[in-house]
Amino acid sequence: MANGMNIRITASMLVAIMALSGSAVATPAFLPEDPKRPVDKIGHDLNIRPEQFTACFRNISPAPQGTRPTAERVHSNKAMLLSCLQKANANITNDRLDEVMDRHRPGGREAQLPMNE
Repeated sequence: MANGMNIRITASMLVAIMALSGSAVATPAFLPEDPKRPVDKIGHDLNIRPEQFTACFRNISPAPQGTRPTAERVHSNKAMLLSCLQKANANITNDRLDEVMDRHRPGGREAQLPMNE
């Protein structure tokens, strides 16, 4: 009886560990730094894996919510992001990145316009 119970407990623990490890490595649907940006959709539209977009976006510093970025921040972020993304897919152009990001950015293109424009 004790042996059968040990097997059931072990099997239950194994299932729980597998479930947790699967969810721990799953790609988040949104970036922790920018929770309104759907990385799965952006990755699909740019023909890269969501993890690749997430890795490239880690060095980007979006303007705080409710504010507009400075022109310097827009250009700096874009240069870093585009350069990194092109390593994952050399076919990503500046125009394509703008198109995809505007589609998935909360507030669209207007939210990305620098505050001094």
